Amino acid sequence: MDGTVCIVMTTASTEDEAEALGTAIVKAGLAACVQVQRVRSFYVWQGTLHREPEWLLLIKTLAARYAVLEAFIRERHSYETPEIVQLPITAGSADYLRWLAGGSAGAAQA
Repeated sequence: MDGTVCIVMTTASTEDEAEALGTAIVKAGLAACVQVQRVRSFYVWQGTLHREPEWLLLIKTLAARYAVLEAFIRERHSYETPEIVQLPITAGSADYLRWLAGGSAGAAQA
């Protein structure tokens, strides 16, 4: 399996949805860590400008898991077109990156 690590970002409309999604992702073994932050988003949707509070999920995982993670998010997301983007991690603490790769290398032990 490719050991390349990345961050996948998505947003949720409520804190409860973000926490439920983040928890499910980690429990499913699709990420080592998910961080949730409150943000304010400005965007145009269906011709209307929106200014909305949202919850940003920063999902630390393996690049090889992206397709499965994207499908997992789509199945559970409340948005018609959720933001799901992958950002490469090009450098970082070697110990942290080893932990991240190991933490998202398989299904959670529950």
